[in-house]
Amino acid sequence: MGEAFDAGFFVRWLEAAALAVDREAGLLTELDSAIGDADHGANLQRGFAAVAELLAKEPPATPGAVLVAAGRQLISTVGGASGPLYGTLLRRTGKALGEDEHVGRERLAEAFAVGVAAVSQLGGAQVGDKTMLDALVPAVEALRVSFGAARTAAEEGALATVPLQARKGRASYLGERSIGHQDPGATSSALLFAELAGTARAEGPA
Repeated sequence: MGEAFDAGFFVRWLEAAALAVDREAGLLTELDSAIGDADHGANLQRGFAAVAELLAKEPPATPGAVLVAAGRQLISTVGGASGPLYGTLLRRTGKALGEDEHVGRERLAEAFAVGVAAVSQLGGAQVGDKTMLDALVPAVEALRVSFGAARTAAEEGALATVPLQARKGRASYLGERSIGHQDPGATSSALLFAELAGTARAEGPA
């Protein structure tokens, strides 16, 4: 398809993600209150606001640099597990992109796969453990097809966490009581891919 995305595209995506997280913070907190510490929405809200502020002041020159800067900002500003996990996702994805000034969708999918593997290693989780990976793994695989497919796969992955019993993270302490609740991390991951698809759609065919 020949599409290529510059640093500005990734800045716009993360700005849109910050707005979406701000908009949906209440939902994320509600989901987290059922099976977690009830701080997922507030933590991500604070973290992505800090990312948007940083990128507005000093927009990096390459896609990789944008994601690395965003990841570092999340790690430094977000408490709990979500900061290190999302920070690792973006930072490792950015490092995998290297210093190229333009990045195609398939190259982005390959870099995201590196980032997702790092998240899995950091948290010790796999698909089916009722975590953000249940949305991230199918989304990254589907990103090889299209941005829209990635969005759909992430949303379906998040919904698929409802009947699962949590095996990792704070929710795992609840055992069977975690069944019947949608995982907040998978939900926020789906939110990010929805905004990625929306940003790509605004740029043209994707």
